[in-house]
Amino acid sequence: MNHERPTVIRARQLVKTYRMGEVEVQALRGVDFDLIQGELVVLLGPSGSGKSTLLNILGGLDVPTSGTLAYAGHDLSHPTEEALTQYRRAHIGFIFQFYNLIPSLTARENVALVADLAPKAMPPDDALDLVGLSARRDHYPSQMSGGEQQRVAIARAVVKRPDILLCDEPTGALDAATGRIVLEVLDRVNRDLETSIAVVTHNAPIAQMADRVVTLADGKIATDLGNPNRKAPSEVSW
Repeated sequence: MNHERPTVIRARQLVKTYRMGEVEVQALRGVDFDLIQGELVVLLGPSGSGKSTLLNILGGLDVPTSGTLAYAGHDLSHPTEEALTQYRRAHIGFIFQFYNLIPSLTARENVALVADLAPKAMPPDDALDLVGLSARRDHYPSQMSGGEQQRVAIARAVVKRPDILLCDEPTGALDAATGRIVLEVLDRVNRDLETSIAVVTHNAPIAQMADRVVTLADGKIATDLGNPNRKAPSEVSW
């Protein structure tokens, strides 16, 4: 990985505290994190380690209690709701464990819904082709397998050509073989479109396909290691 590439997201000393009744829960405790243009980063750690909280802050779905966040040099530490919405719409794609497709729309219509809102979107058919689902574009979610629905969700996320793709347990609801197909799609998006990708997972073998592996524990970054021997998903040993 060429680390002379620019940093697209720079987070420093992120703290996130939630109040649950009388109790304060510290989800993040002073996290520093960079995402470099074009890299694929895997975030590992047990439940409650802060992985999803960090991802949500990086993507503008949540704001830190304290600390700084910048996208391409633009400060997002104390954003207005309008600025966060614009950031998410223009620059971020999200993929979650559950697909959140609209049941009454076909695969193509689900993807087109996002394309219509994005200033630099690719044609919906191109996005479905990228995830290998051209033949299923007129099918409804109920007519597709879980893996196919997740690939539609990826097409929906990448159709707007986001600079950053944030994935929270994208294979969590899938069996191993189907999960590998989904990971192959993410690998292709990263390599072909040079989209910066961060993948939160508890599935440690997925780290083999990353440029960098970040481990969280108790709201802090425990390790942040480059992976010079990045593998294709087909080469990952499970």
